[in-house]
Amino acid sequence: MRPKNAIPKDYRPTDDEPFMNERQLAYFRQKLLDWREEILRSTKQTLEHLQNESEQHADIADRASSESERAFELRARDRQRKLIAKIDAALSRLDEGTYGYCEETGEPISLKRLDARPIATLSVEAQERHEKRERVYRDE
Repeated sequence: MRPKNAIPKDYRPTDDEPFMNERQLAYFRQKLLDWREEILRSTKQTLEHLQNESEQHADIADRASSESERAFELRARDRQRKLIAKIDAALSRLDEGTYGYCEETGEPISLKRLDARPIATLSVEAQERHEKRERVYRDE
């Protein structure tokens, strides 16, 4: 028996239903929680791998290769840590009732965008304006 608030596995939010209704909120909450769990599991595996790889290499090329791989894994782990913070922020927005709305305009973010990037805080149009401003300032 499924829990009372569970949504069907094949459910996908559509524009035919009220924006951010209970089913959509439950769908995005589960999507965020699953993504977060997957990242944490991957991070745990990375840490275990790094601990197991801490052996000394006699050959300098092997040591350099191992250090390069270690640095790459640590950078990836840092990106994952930042992503978890963004997921947590999205979960907070779900709790506050602001999830799915553009931080810049207050308009709904498209369901397609949220499904592809559930941590999105800007609509496509606002994101494009933001990136355009970034390019202008970067090029100056």
